[in-house]
Order: sequence, then structure tokens, then C-alpha cells
Amino acid sequence: MPLLLGPVLLLALFALITWQVVADGPLVGADERVSRALVHPDRFSELLSDLGNAGVAVPVLVLVLAYVAWRGRGWRAPLVGALAMVLVPVVVVPLKSWTDRPGTPAVPPGTGYFPSGHTATALVAYGVAALLLLPLLRRRAARRYVVAIAGLLILAVSYGLVRRGYHWPLDVLASWCLGALLLLGVQWVTRRHGHRR
Repeated sequence: MPLLLGPVLLLALFALITWQVVADGPLVGADERVSRALVHPDRFSELLSDLGNAGVAVPVLVLVLAYVAWRGRGWRAPLVGALAMVLVPVVVVPLKSWTDRPGTPAVPPGTGYFPSGHTATALVAYGVAALLLLPLLRRRAARRYVVAIAGLLILAVSYGLVRRGYHWPLDVLASWCLGALLLLGVQWVTRRHGHRR
């Protein structure tokens, strides 16, 4: 049961957020107020949000997958990591179409902003990279640095997207839930099949 608690809580939170967005519930009003307080488009927030572009995050993941396959002398963990990345657009794109959420006032009129694809891409790419590198690192300090760097990149993208006004905070939070679910899946499969120290 404890093994399922994390995924169940993440799914429940994602379902609550999605319901609020689709039904224009009270969380949407709070989301809009938080966004108005945080949005301040500038070049720095745009650069941070760009770290979640597929053209930036995916090549980082591909390099790590190649390194892990070479150093780890196995293909299963890199394959699972690649599959998690492939699942991001498979899950996010239909949700964007279904929820049809409009963007913030800082972006041109349009819909399809929920959930945030950039956040999900960053979380899965940098998160999977860290998960797969950890078993190959002997020193505790090196493992801490890898986790810290991945976490900082994910937070930087999330902050940049909200600060620049590319996404509402709930768009980003929903993608954290989806990304975390995919990371838990990668962790479970790789641990189950021996990719650990």
C-alpha cells in the first residue's frame, strides 16, 4: 500500500486541479490572482523558461541516456527513460486540447495552456537524467549535486514560465504531478530490474 500512496496522491491532486480548470472553480480565481502578482515579463524569465524547451532538455537527456547505456552496460534503464520522455507529449497534448484553457494576459489570445508542456518536459528530462545517473556515482556529494542541479533546472523553468506569463501557476503544478508520476514509474521499473547500487 505505501508504494501506491505517492501515485494515488499525485493523481488525486492532478484530478482536482484539472476539475477546477475545466469547471472554472474557485482555484482558478486564486490561480489568476497569484499569476497577476507574479507576472513580470523580462528577458531573464524568458531564458529560464527556455530551459524547458524540447530543443534544450531532450538533448541533455539523450546524452545522459547514451552515457548510462555505455557506463551501465545495459539498455533497459535508458530505454525506460526514453519511453518516459516520449509519453510527455502523448499525455500532455490531448489534455491541452481537452481542457482548452486560455493563456494569461501576457501571451497572445489562444487556448491549450493546461497543463504546461515545458514544465513536464523539464521535469521528465532532467528528473530522468538524475535518476539514471545516481547509481553510477560513487560519491555522496556527486549524487547530491546531480539531484540539486536537476531540481534547480526544474524550478527555474517553472518560475520562468509563471514569471514571464507563459503559464498560469496551476498549469505548472499540474505538470509537476504528471512529471512526478512518470518519474515514479521510471524509478520503479529501473529498481525492479536491477539498475541501482
